[in-house]
Amino acid sequence: MSVTTTLSRFCATLSTDALPIDVVPRVRALVLDLMGCTIRANADAPAAATLKAGAIALGMQGGGAQVFGDHRKWSPVGATFLNAALGHALDFDDTHAPSTLHPGAPVIPAAFAAAAMAGASGADLIAGIVAGYETTCRIGLALPAGDHYARGFHPTATCGVFGAAAAAGRILRLDADQIESALGIALSQSAGSLQFLADGAWTKPFQVGWASQSGLSAALMAREGYRGPRAALEGRHGFLQGYAPSPQPERVCQDLGLVFETMATGIKPYPSCRYGHAGIDATLALRTQSGFDTSKIDRVTYGLSRAGLLLVGAPLEAKQNPTNLVGAQFSAPFVLSMALISGEMTWDSYKRLDDPAVRALMAKVDCVHDPDIEAEFPVNMAGKITIEADGERHTKTVIIPLGEPANFLSDDAIFTKFEGLARPVIGEQLHGIAEAVSQLDKLPNVQAWLEKSDGLRPQNEAPQRISS
Repeated sequence: MSVTTTLSRFCATLSTDALPIDVVPRVRALVLDLMGCTIRANADAPAAATLKAGAIALGMQGGGAQVFGDHRKWSPVGATFLNAALGHALDFDDTHAPSTLHPGAPVIPAAFAAAAMAGASGADLIAGIVAGYETTCRIGLALPAGDHYARGFHPTATCGVFGAAAAAGRILRLDADQIESALGIALSQSAGSLQFLADGAWTKPFQVGWASQSGLSAALMAREGYRGPRAALEGRHGFLQGYAPSPQPERVCQDLGLVFETMATGIKPYPSCRYGHAGIDATLALRTQSGFDTSKIDRVTYGLSRAGLLLVGAPLEAKQNPTNLVGAQFSAPFVLSMALISGEMTWDSYKRLDDPAVRALMAKVDCVHDPDIEAEFPVNMAGKITIEADGERHTKTVIIPLGEPANFLSDDAIFTKFEGLARPVIGEQLHGIAEAVSQLDKLPNVQAWLEKSDGLRPQNEAPQRISS
């Protein structure tokens, strides 16, 4: 049986009742996390207004679908596009370190849209989300991650379209053949480039939104009988052969149904590229332990894997001088400097991008390839910080950043993150959302909940936007 056929059968027959006991609570946490990111981005992301204006121009407004944090109604495809794009816009959404991508942003919005269209239960929604996560992450593992990035692809989008199709297909109750067709149709829509790194362009969230709505579209086309090619993943002209030089197709179905990559997904404590998080953790720890004066720092060195260096550390001169929000999110010198100066790295930290003290410290931050850190890749997004200050040398290595599965956030920390993101937009209504999501698998009808949930709509004046 082919890889794509095996994966399709798994997705078509997946049941929430058959999931390991720890998977359902993890999915609830991942859903709440993405909702918080989307709600805040709707009001605060620089690209939010133009994303929504573009969606309206494309005819996506009007219908019964909900965008988290927006008062208007949208078509299912429009809501999927915007929830996914906005969910990824702050770069604060979940991460799967082994495949170096963000599975939630493309998968969860497509799942919600399909659930609303089908009148599905919360249990079916969760089964679809798990099917989407397993599909996205396992395809990413089969590339593998580093090779795909080296070719300039953005795997959250390129792999995410398949996960969105699988999630929607499961919730729409497509059979295995139909899901395989949906994956074939998704193959024709798999795209995502890292070129946004060159100038801070806004295509990163756009292509994730497009992947999500394309996956939903692929599932709907397959439901209507439209046929996609077989062996979309492993075929001669399939995804894996076309998007990486030495793929490992067998990795897609390795331990399928026994090991859940969903559980290998982490939640970000900081709104920046995940490759900077080990450095932030190490920097905050050294700051607390050593109590040095940041004005006396002579040099900060951040040791990274090659993949991490590509995204947050090179070219160094550009990373030391980010000129916009996207550049700062992918700048280890910026996030490390903010952690050293302020003792935190939050969404509001980006308001200090032009702070002279931050700029001065960024010039002292170097990023280098570290063989010891490379040895941890791709299992761990590790990092090593060395700070030279006032004649002393301070070093700390973090193998497993805060928020990763082996160092997962507590329930209180997850709620605190959600509250910090959602409160400026929806106020006290956030408590009702959190309570509903905590019972997500018991909801009899997802669409009925969305229709009566005023908490998903903005209540207060939008917070101050951060310049792009």
